[in-house]
This record gives sequence, C-alpha cells and structure tokens, in this order.
Amino acid sequence: MKDCFKHLMLDLETMGNASFAAIISIGLVEFDIETGITGREFYVNVDLQSCIDLGLIIDASTLKWWMKQNDHARKEFTDRVSIPIQNALSDVAEFCNKNYQIWGNSARFDCGILQNAFNKAGMDIPWDYKKERCIRTLVSFAPNIKANFKQSGNAHNALDDCKYQIGYCSEIWRYLNSD
Repeated sequence: MKDCFKHLMLDLETMGNASFAAIISIGLVEFDIETGITGREFYVNVDLQSCIDLGLIIDASTLKWWMKQNDHARKEFTDRVSIPIQNALSDVAEFCNKNYQIWGNSARFDCGILQNAFNKAGMDIPWDYKKERCIRTLVSFAPNIKANFKQSGNAHNALDDCKYQIGYCSEIWRYLNSD
C-alpha cells in the first residue's frame, strides 16, 4: 500500500437494509482523502443464493425497490457473473488490510453488513474495527457539497458509487481543513 492510500472506500449493493442483508456486490477503492486520488480497485458480484445459504436475508421492499430502478441498475444483479459469498469474502480479505481507515455510508451499514457476512462465514474481518469511518457523519458537516456534487458512473454499481463517494468526501475534507 502506498503511503498516500491510507483510506479505503467500501460500498455494498444489498437485498435489504438490515444488518444481515444479502449482498449482491462489493466495491472497494483505496484513496487519499486530501486529494481524492484513487489507487487500487476491487469489485465483485456475489451469488445471491450463496448469501441465502449462509443465512443472509432478502427484504421484499428492497427487492421491489430494485425492480423500480433503471435498466442498468437492475442488470447489476440480474445479468452478471457472480461468485459465492465465501469466495468474495476471501477476495476482500486479500485486498484489504488493517492499516486502512475504511469508509462506509454509515459505518454500521456497509461495514456492519460486511462484518456480519464475515462472521456468518466464520472468517475474521480484514480491517481494524476502530478505523471504521462514516460518510454520513462527514457529509453532515457540509451537506451542500454532496448535494451539488455530480454523480459519475452508474448509480447502484458498488465500484462507481465508491468513486462518487470519494469525490464528495474529499471535497468536504478539503473544505473542513481549509484555512
């Protein structure tokens, strides 16, 4: 890990918003919070049945929500090659390490759901829980920045969402740390 990449953005696409929601994709991007420069990227589609077999759950209202999204977003979980959740978690563990400050849209949503999947699989989380960071808290200090930040890429694609989140989080960080 290069010295400038001490932060890791996490985004999940899930089939619910509860703590044991089934995960359909995982995105991770390392970045420098001060500049927004990004490094290595990780993206994987997760087999939904393997999540159910592990004891993760699907929420009917979230399934309905997915059905109302645009064609591209729906294809994120219908027309894709996916791997079993255990394999995805092993790949996350290889990509991640305990040196990163890991950011999630609410530390207990992205980080919490992923941690619960690791726990259900009998695996240790590959990050230091004391270094979990919350995007929503950062945004609350300058909500206008996120409100005016242009989304790039495809919404509801975990990798594109990571990049979007890095963009406005870095801009907020610079705003809060300017003289």
